[in-house]
Amino acid sequence: MCLDLQAELLGGRTLVIAANRGPVTFELDKDGELSFKRSGGGLVTALTGLAQNVDATWIASASTPGDVAFDEGTVPINEAGDSIRVKFVHPTDEAYDQYYNVIANPLLWFLQHNMWDIARAPTINRKTWKAWEEGYLAVNGMFAEAIAGQILSNHLPSLVMLQDYQLYLAPKQLREALAQEEVEYTLTHFIHIPWPGPEDWGFLPPAMRRKILEGLCAVDMLGFQTREDSLNFIRTVETHLPRADVNYTHGRIWFQNHATFVRDFPISIDVEAIVKLANSEEVREYREQIAELSDRYYMIVRIDRTEPSKNIVRGFQAFDELLDLHPEYKDQVVFLAILAPSRLEVEEYKTYLDEIMAAVGRVNAKHGSSEWEPIRVLVGDDYPRAIAAMQVYDTLLVNSIADGMNLVAKEGSIVNRQDGTLILSDRTGARQQLEPGALVISPCDVYATAEALHQSIQMSLDDRKEKASRLRYIVEREDIRDWLCRQLEAIRDLGL
Repeated sequence: MCLDLQAELLGGRTLVIAANRGPVTFELDKDGELSFKRSGGGLVTALTGLAQNVDATWIASASTPGDVAFDEGTVPINEAGDSIRVKFVHPTDEAYDQYYNVIANPLLWFLQHNMWDIARAPTINRKTWKAWEEGYLAVNGMFAEAIAGQILSNHLPSLVMLQDYQLYLAPKQLREALAQEEVEYTLTHFIHIPWPGPEDWGFLPPAMRRKILEGLCAVDMLGFQTREDSLNFIRTVETHLPRADVNYTHGRIWFQNHATFVRDFPISIDVEAIVKLANSEEVREYREQIAELSDRYYMIVRIDRTEPSKNIVRGFQAFDELLDLHPEYKDQVVFLAILAPSRLEVEEYKTYLDEIMAAVGRVNAKHGSSEWEPIRVLVGDDYPRAIAAMQVYDTLLVNSIADGMNLVAKEGSIVNRQDGTLILSDRTGARQQLEPGALVISPCDVYATAEALHQSIQMSLDDRKEKASRLRYIVEREDIRDWLCRQLEAIRDLGL
């Protein structure tokens, strides 16, 4: 993980990571004893990897009674004995609900994924503004206060790395909290979801929009998934933040006597960890269960959370179109969908899951028979089962309306054993890197998606092998550690 660069950059600094979720979750048993479970994913692996031989603190929002009871302290991060300090902020249940379930989700998340039905939603009313003031603004302030306290407790300069859309206001609040202090720190923020253009941000009330832009223009370096996201942010600032001076050539914004550098760092996966899991006994058992389908049929697979942005219904409509156009595929092809329920407390998500199941029922009733079920759906959050399905797909369909990145496309490219093809929406962040090895489609074009499925089925083994090899090379070269290293290189090169 660019150890020399890490030593050079962090040798004389402390590290503070701030994110809504922490690297661990604590649980209280019936006797009041605390235990913790490490959070999954490459992001935690990469960021906690920085903590080796560095004084590091991860600040997060408490999400369980165990988190509240633990409050703050040191936890181990690997078998080598390295550790990271974890500190939780403690918003009330009401404040957290307003911050997360009213403003961050669905207001900002829906905006940034182009998921608003403007004629009907959002309706920003007194409840929304109350949630903004008493939830989003307040919880961001709690993070800023905790980060400021951590910076002031150290005698060394600090590198502060904030994560994602829940903490847009914290950077400016932090600057204000430390305005009278003689401390040295570098502030970065990485946004994991898409950033739409100024036209979309124009629907947000000016006071909210300005607070968000002022918050993000308080950081030293702002990271996005793609070049398009970076340019969209600069365009948004140019349009909606008066007296900000933007420079597209250098990716720089000058606002209130402060320079913010805007860069793109496409996030990736922990290749080593994914391969290890793919070779595990648990995944092998799932793969043997799926073999009933993969050995008998050409298999199309999708792995998704049941979010409207994933465009699952149109994927099934494209499969319906494929069977209409090419009836010879009946009894020859199966579409396996592994779906993890997501945010069912949000009405839009609950409704969308109903729409998914209705679409499956229509396709199966129209084309299926007593011997052949065209679409098989497995619902549940089971990552090893998803990895097993990715190992045996002939085609992986990723047709999202909008994704910051879409790591399924990268995971599938690494673990697949069939030289399977990837059909990829041009609205995913992954398209910027993976286009050379994928069939790229527009997410709303059901006919073109059906044609891509047909092209995939008819593709020669040599072409499949070449595309699959290309994808593996790209993902292995640009893994999660490369994502982190590129940020460290940018911090060094910018002299931050």
